Amino acid sequence: MNQRTLALIAVSIATLIYGVNYTIAKEVMPLYVKPFAFILLRVSGATLVFWILGLFIKKQKIEKADYKKILLAAFFGVALNMLSFFKGLSLTTPISASVMMVTSPIMVLIFSSILIRKSIGKQRILGIIIGLIGAILLITYTSSSNVDATNSNLGNFLVFVNATSYGLYLVLAKNLSIKYHPIVFVKWFYLFGLILVIPFGFAELSEVVWQEIPTNIYWNIGFVIIFTTCITYVFNLYGLSKLKPTTVSVFIYLQPVIATIYALIVGSDSLNFVKIGATLLIFSGVYLVTKQVENSAK
Repeated sequence: MNQRTLALIAVSIATLIYGVNYTIAKEVMPLYVKPFAFILLRVSGATLVFWILGLFIKKQKIEKADYKKILLAAFFGVALNMLSFFKGLSLTTPISASVMMVTSPIMVLIFSSILIRKSIGKQRILGIIIGLIGAILLITYTSSSNVDATNSNLGNFLVFVNATSYGLYLVLAKNLSIKYHPIVFVKWFYLFGLILVIPFGFAELSEVVWQEIPTNIYWNIGFVIIFTTCITYVFNLYGLSKLKPTTVSVFIYLQPVIATIYALIVGSDSLNFVKIGATLLIFSGVYLVTKQVENSAK
């Protein structure tokens, strides 16, 4: 099995984990653990895991100039990305959140064109416009009878901020993921991310009443820390080191399919015409954006 195939498998597994994570994390927030407290738990756990794993990896010195790049990647890949996602997910529904994340490939293309001078072309510009119209439709007109969706509009907007941040992170992390061993990079990445999220999550974490949390919710928290945080980031970094950022980001549009099936099975969400219409627009936009990319994808 060649490295490209392994990279595609790794990214596929990460996508599957992300897909079920929408419902699993939603069951925790905001009833048992508030969003920012959950992020602090998530990033603290990941930082601990990766620094322990780092003890078993051959030492690799980080160049001084790259610390700033890792800090910037941590801001967009951990702090802004995770804080906006979990806060948004706590306000909206799993299906709406997963659909909104599909805008990430569009944002990757925009940032690639700005940062690495990648040409866009008329077809891709059309795709960006169509996809963003779908995103705006989902943000503005989605309503839900789900009692857990306390503010769908704000929640969907925050997930869009998360998708934008994640898209920028993929572009920023590309060269770093090639230059350094995945564990070496990610342990510093999460350490910087932890420093950035502590001010936001500390107060909420002190409010958690641990003895009132059911056992199944502890399992959910553990799943998010180990699988959604640790395993997905390592798998995505490996994929990013072997594939283009645009190729990795394309896998994100499998998330709504997985998230929707899982959410409907467990009864945590429902479909409506606005969600379906917005989804079709976003998928059409992503198709136009990625059609030419796939032909030249490494």
